[in-house]
Amino acid sequence: MSRAFNFSAGPAVMPEEVLQQAAAEMLDWHGSGMSVMEMSHRGKEFISIYEQAESDLRELLAVPANFKILFMQGGGLAENAIVPMNLSQGGAVDFVLTGSWSQKSQKEAGKYATSRVAASAQADGFTSLPSPASWHIGADSRYVHICSNETIHGVEFHELPDLKALGCDAPLVVDFSSHVASRPVDWSRVGLAFGGAQKNLGPAGLTLVIVREDLIGRAMPHCPSAFDYKLVNDNQSMYNTPPTYSIYIAGLVFQWLKKHGGIAAMEQRNIAKAQLLYDCLDNSALYVNKVDKACRSRMNVPFFLLDESRNDAFLAGAKARGLLQLKGHKSVGGMRASIYNAMPLAGVQALVDYLREFEKTQA
Repeated sequence: MSRAFNFSAGPAVMPEEVLQQAAAEMLDWHGSGMSVMEMSHRGKEFISIYEQAESDLRELLAVPANFKILFMQGGGLAENAIVPMNLSQGGAVDFVLTGSWSQKSQKEAGKYATSRVAASAQADGFTSLPSPASWHIGADSRYVHICSNETIHGVEFHELPDLKALGCDAPLVVDFSSHVASRPVDWSRVGLAFGGAQKNLGPAGLTLVIVREDLIGRAMPHCPSAFDYKLVNDNQSMYNTPPTYSIYIAGLVFQWLKKHGGIAAMEQRNIAKAQLLYDCLDNSALYVNKVDKACRSRMNVPFFLLDESRNDAFLAGAKARGLLQLKGHKSVGGMRASIYNAMPLAGVQALVDYLREFEKTQA
């Protein structure tokens, strides 16, 4: 059976080389006589896997020495609570609402802090980004939160905002779940970044937190110990049993990224893939993408058929051609193609070919 092109928003497509290596090492990792699944997280075998993964990720993302890399659990959704429990000290925090995920983050933070809306793009259906100059950030803000890529609505900050230029001293918190490792990060503008691994880094189960060291040690008294950044950091992400197999697979993905040119090369491939797909949609009389061209996501491309009575036929034809998981999120409808790092250009080309073919049959 040949592998399909999987356009799922997450858990998402994995590099085939990584899957093949994991399969080859499943029963016996490097002569240890054990699967990684069976290893003690404190044994020398897994410690070597963890240390290599942490080192490779720091190199790939050019993470400065004053930032700590934490391998945690709970997904990006849990970080919506964990971040305010660690950074807010019960004070006020500001959110820029650009889609469903930033909305969820703002609502969850309200359980632990005074959660405010600094700006919102809801009025235009989350098809654009509010200009940073229009943000209303309180002088007492403990941090400012953005979701730098909204998987559902398909909008992306191609450049992180410079809060200092806005006269704001609060740290920027970035949910970069769905574009981490797809482009470089300007760490000079970031206080903390977090993301679930299941889109660009590996399987579900691993949550990545990269936090500036001066922000560690501020947890509220009721923050669970396993989610206290200081305890997690002091114990090298092993205060509790970490998601060992997910860390192992993510480590293989990091090696795959290095082998294929690193983040700069990956960004250029992602730009090319996104441009190919958007050009097809923009030159169509059947499909439409409603997002402002200035902030279209390179990772998640939502689109609609102008005649939605054809949706089922479109999805059936796509599945027959091995183009899977193209149905849009239930909250917005339509279609969505997620084209993360591991999606090859050939997969996007196959989708474009099908889009054109289907349109011809509907004329």
